[in-house]
Amino acid sequence: MHTFKRFLLMILFGSLMGCATRTPDQSRVPLLEVEGKYFYLDQLDGVIPSNISAADSIQLADSYIKKWVTDVLLYENAKRNVTDKAEIDKLLEDYKKSLIIHQYQQNLIQERLRSKPSEEEMFAFYQKFSDQLLLKENLIKGMLLILPAGAPKVTDVRKWVQKGDVKSLELIEKYSLQHGLSYDYFADRWIPVNEVLKQIPVQQESLMQSLGTNKFFETSDSLKQYMLKIDSVKRIGELEPFETGKDKIAYLIMNKLKTEFITNFEDELYNDAVQNGTVTFFKK
Repeated sequence: MHTFKRFLLMILFGSLMGCATRTPDQSRVPLLEVEGKYFYLDQLDGVIPSNISAADSIQLADSYIKKWVTDVLLYENAKRNVTDKAEIDKLLEDYKKSLIIHQYQQNLIQERLRSKPSEEEMFAFYQKFSDQLLLKENLIKGMLLILPAGAPKVTDVRKWVQKGDVKSLELIEKYSLQHGLSYDYFADRWIPVNEVLKQIPVQQESLMQSLGTNKFFETSDSLKQYMLKIDSVKRIGELEPFETGKDKIAYLIMNKLKTEFITNFEDELYNDAVQNGTVTFFKK
């Protein structure tokens, strides 16, 4: 990278000497000047990866520098040609004021509000506002076992998966270590059906229809055999399980608390200013 920088400096700096109208920063290496603005060698740090060729490095540096020069030229030309500068200054001042107020509000929120709601608050919200927590994707609990085509004792394995008791799970685990390609037990947590469908060759509609009457699904292709045991199903439009909705609930609660806090703070600020005479009202 340092060799490339020296090479780039020789190409660019040699052809651009004499165009500067202001003194550059003496602690940095200037590559070019335009409209009194300098572009320095250290501004390329982090822009050019170390694992690309010299030709690609030069092309990337050239594109970056051209963009920088174009931005400077556009801005300087705009300043000379835009007539309604007062309106722009007002917009800038309004934007600056909004940014400062926003940052101040965020600091107040961090100082005076707790970072997350309690478990009790979240569950109370879950019960009260259940209509806001309807599922937009199907969820399931269960297990998925994937075997290679021609795996031994498939009849026994199928019975173990369908049964799903403690003894069967032990047998499945031992068997999968020797013969299985993949074994995923998720009967203790909800997962999106789409996550399962990434592993088995079946459409979601077909799977969900079959789960309406059967909690065991099996299919195969030329290389693999798939056994899916479903313990529980939550369908689109049903109430989302509390455990999967916690993050959403926490966000909704905290967003409400933040809004209320800022509103109350602004009301108190105004009322205090009126009462202590900071605000002066003139009679008409």
